[in-house]
Order: sequence, then C-alpha cells, then structure tokens
Amino acid sequence: MNAPSPTDGPVFGVDIQSGDVRGDAPTYALVILRPDEDRLDRDAVSRRKLRRLIEQEEPTRLAVDNMYELAADKNALVGFLRSLPTGTDLVQVTGANRPEPLSRVANRHGVPYAKKPMKEAEAAARLAYRNIGQHVTAFSDTTTVKVSRGRSTGGGGGWSEDRFTRRIHGNVRKAAREVESDLDDANLDYEKDVTEKYGGLSNAVFTVEARPEDIPVSSIRNGDVRIEIDRERRDGIEFEPLVKRRDHVVVGIDPGTTTAAAVVGIDGTVHDLYSSRTGDTAELTEWLIERGRPILVAADVTPMPETVDKFRRTFDAAGWAPESDLPVDEKLHRTREHAHENDHERDALAAALYAVDDHMDQFERIASKVPPKFDREEVIARVVSGEKSVEAVIRELSDDDGAEEQEDEEHEERELTDEERRIRQLEEQVGRLQDHTEELEAKLEEKEEKILEYERELSDARKQERREARERREVNRLERRAERLERERDKAIAENEALHDKLARLKTLWKLDHSNFSDVAGDRDLVAVKILPQFTRDAVERADEEFGLAAGDVVYLRDASGAGTSTAERLAETDPRLVLKNGNLSEEADAVLFDHEIPVAPADPVTIQEIDELAVARESEVEESIADWKDRAEERRREQTESMMDRVISEHRADERLGGEGA
Repeated sequence: MNAPSPTDGPVFGVDIQSGDVRGDAPTYALVILRPDEDRLDRDAVSRRKLRRLIEQEEPTRLAVDNMYELAADKNALVGFLRSLPTGTDLVQVTGANRPEPLSRVANRHGVPYAKKPMKEAEAAARLAYRNIGQHVTAFSDTTTVKVSRGRSTGGGGGWSEDRFTRRIHGNVRKAAREVESDLDDANLDYEKDVTEKYGGLSNAVFTVEARPEDIPVSSIRNGDVRIEIDRERRDGIEFEPLVKRRDHVVVGIDPGTTTAAAVVGIDGTVHDLYSSRTGDTAELTEWLIERGRPILVAADVTPMPETVDKFRRTFDAAGWAPESDLPVDEKLHRTREHAHENDHERDALAAALYAVDDHMDQFERIASKVPPKFDREEVIARVVSGEKSVEAVIRELSDDDGAEEQEDEEHEERELTDEERRIRQLEEQVGRLQDHTEELEAKLEEKEEKILEYERELSDARKQERREARERREVNRLERRAERLERERDKAIAENEALHDKLARLKTLWKLDHSNFSDVAGDRDLVAVKILPQFTRDAVERADEEFGLAAGDVVYLRDASGAGTSTAERLAETDPRLVLKNGNLSEEADAVLFDHEIPVAPADPVTIQEIDELAVARESEVEESIADWKDRAEERRREQTESMMDRVISEHRADERLGGEGA
C-alpha cells in the first residue's frame, strides 16, 4: 500500500486524557503537527470534536500509541476506520499486535517524551511524521460498486405499474453501463454480476480491484437509481508498516544473461524487484544494500549457483535452495498475487517466497521466545544467519546492553568474620551451580537442535499438506467456474435460439410490410396490420419505435378505450389508412380521428391473423370497412350540418323575439 506522505497535510497525535472509551465520554489530548507551517497546535477535545476536526482538516495520519483508545472493541474500530476521510491513515506508533511501550519507541528514535497525555500525543505525532509505526487497516484493496433501484417498483402515482417498473429497471441498466464505461476508461480490473429484470436490470454488482479513491465513480441516490461503494472488509484488523522495514530481509536471486533479484521481508511482504541485462555484481550488491541486510539468500534451483552463493558470502547470510529445481507451474502459482515484469523476476521472487515459507515456522518459534524488550527481527536475523540458539543471542544482546566498565577498588585485606566466610562459601557454591547449569543448558541446546530438526521435517510435511490443500482448493474453484460457464453457455444457447425464432418472424413481417407487398402476397388478397395492445400514447410511441408507423398503415387497437385527445392526435400524425378497434373509442378520440378523416371501423368483421405485434388481414375486408366508414362519415357530416343549421335558425329566431320585445 502506498501511504500518503506526512508532508502532504497535518499529522494528528492523540492520547486519552480522561474518561474511558468504554464508559464515560472520554477527553483526548490532541496535538496537530503542521509541517508546512512548522508549528504545533495543542488542545483537549471531546470525542465528537475530534471526529469533527478529522473531517475538517483531513490529516494524513492519525497517530496513537494504542488503537483501542479510539474504539471500545474490534467492531467499533472497524466502524471508526470506515469513517476516516480518504487519505487519512490510522497509525499505531508502538508496533503491531505486540506493541512496545511508547517511552521505549520514543527514546529509540530520539523523540521527546514525558508521561503526560499531551506529551504522549506529541510523541505519537512526531513518530508518525518520521514514518515510525504501523498503518492500521481493516479493508482490502477490493471495492464493491453496487448499482440498484433507488425506489420500490410497487407503483408510480399516475404511471401504470408496468411502465413505472420498466422505467426504473431501464435506468438501472443505463447507470450500470455508465459505471462499466468509467471502469474501462480507468483500466481497472473488475468482475460484474447483474440481475436481469423486466425492462432492464434490478441491480449490477462490480467487484473492482482498487481502493475507493482510485475508482472514478461516486455514491449517489438519485430518483430511480442508487450507487453504493463499499470497500471489502478483511477477516480482522491488519497492520502495514509505514515504511517497509529493510533491516532484515530474504533475497531471491536468479543469475544469467538477465540477472534478477527479489527482496522479501521475513513476514513474506514483497518489498522490491530488480532485473537488468547490463548491471554487474557491484550494481546489484549496492541495490541490495539500499534495501536491507539479507539473512537468507535463496535460489530456485539446486545446487545453489556459484553466483548466488557469492552474494550469500558477501552478506554473510544463510543460504536456501530447494530439494529439487522449482517447477514453472509452482513458481507461477506462488507468485500469482505479485506483479513482476519478466520470468527472471518471477523466478527470483519465487525463490525468496519459498525460502520464507520454509523458515516461517522457525521465525514464529523464535519470535515467541523473545522477551518484549528485545527486537524480535534482530534476534531472528542472528539465529538464522549465525546459526545460534535464541538463548545465546539474547545473552549477547543483554551483554551488549549491559556492558559497563567497572573499576577495581583497592582495599586492604582484613580477616573475614564467620558471617563473611559463610557468604563467600555460598557464593562459591553458587558459582559451581552456575557452571553446572551452563553445562545442562549446553546439553539442552543440543536437544533443542534435534527438536528443531524434527520440527523442520514436520514443517516440510505441513507445507506439502498445505500445498496439496491449495491445489485441491484451486481444482474446486476451477470446477465451480466450469459449472458457471456451462450454465452461462446453456443460457446463451437458449437466448440464441429465441433470437433465431424472432428473426424468422421478423423476416416474415418484413415481407408483409415491404413496399413490394403485392408481389409477395400474390393473389392471396392480404394486407399488413400493425397491432397496438392499448390505445395509449405510450403504446403508440413504443410501436413507432419498435416496428414503425407510417402513412397508409392498417392499425388494430386491441383495446380502444381510455384514449384522450393527445393520444388520438399522436396516432393521427402517422396518417393510417384504417383503424380497426375492439371496444368503444372515447368521444374525444373519436372526434379527433374523424376531424383528420381517418377511417375507424370495428375489428370483428375483418379476419385478422396475428404474428406477434403485426398481423395480416384480407384486402377486400379492409376496403369494405373503409367504404362503410365513408358512408357513415357522410351521414355524420350531414347530421352535423343539419344540427348546425337548426342551431343557427334557433339562435336567429331567439334574436328576433328579443328584438320585438325591445320595440
């Protein structure tokens, strides 16, 4: 993970001043280190004010000596981490799972310290600014982007439920396509899982291999669509060093025309990779020195090549080589989660990782024996590279720390008292017992060496078992993927067959609706009919979009009721030759069609053969319907004229009567 630079913004140091995070509302000592202004701000704040300041100032690091001063338990800590602004890291400056006292860390790095909350907060801020400590995280670099409905599909006011649902699902599909396009433009790796629903999608889930701040998509809830972004949570709380430790590392080297090297921490963290066709031994040695002190130098073949052994001797490190040359498939599998530019870097990285795997149990066993006041990695390095026991290394470190020059004081010999002689005898006895103890410890070390040998054999067996378990898991995963692909294939086949059927129907309909229809129909007296399931504006628009409504069409309304003036006007714009109806038109719709001189006739007398949204009818019956409508239209116009004349005459007589009364 690339942590933000502490110089990019303020660094917060926090220490609990009063109260208890699990009980009463705590008060925190807060020190804000502002590198750009070269000053410190100090304040005593409540938990609420601390959260508000974090949101306002967005510090690069929030430093504490114990992360559980900010949260009562792990779940609360995860919630706190989720609430931090993007770019703000929670840093525990005293280490990871086994933190050291803050006083010891501060003294080791030359940071002022005093046992007061405000001074401890300042020490934490200064240590974090110097890249000392562990970044606390509960989330991986995988992010879930979920596009879903923003509202229920149970109804939409004045909208019909079908149209309302179709609109929502269509907007979800549109938003999912936009998200997919943004992810593609950003060259991000992702997997997509969609749920098809009527008219579009009910949701689409994108699993993206990136952090939220690297994804060009924002969380929204806008009407029909909701987009949620959630970073994938890890199994527990994890720690990552602010600056990868280079003190003690494992190095894998692949010599040849192109020389490659990999630097890996003793915890298995990959620090850096190197490859060069022109670099010499001195260049690679300098590169390795800049990245740490190797305690193990590993090769991917056996016996260890002379070039690799030369590097091992240069660093006075232990060597590691496999029992037999590492197969390519195993190297590919072991390095699959780490980026590398070529096969040489892959081979070097595989050698280093397998060396760490082979010694991991030993590392953990050594670490468990190291007292808290000692540097665990230093002890591990001395045991592995110097082939010493843990106890011997600890004695060396103790001697180094406690070495003090003692001055012999001259004194006059005098006769000892009985009590003093007894003390001297006891001291001599203690010395003999200590010598005997050392002999027993030496024998114990020999036995421990044998135990270590047996444990290494057990470790090899466990690694083999883990390798086989990984292979079984990989086989199971591939089998599940194969089953999923088979289901997708069957679904695609079914969809393809349905599309073929639809294509055949569309070809038939094209022939019916083509300009040379008379050539196709021959002497069968047929005419194409276009069907509208309901006489609504939406149905007219959809029909015009899907198969087109043109002048001279015969249109069949399965349900003619419910249409108003605007719907009839929309249909009239297409200038149909004849409108066949089931049911009664509203007076408004009937008047509009009549005014546009569009023939309207009942569908019952006409023989209609349906094919999906289109159909055919007999030309002769269509002509008869048009002729009947013309007769009815002529009668209707005559009646309208007579009615108008009667109304005019009545109005005229009324005017004359009113005029006579006035005279």
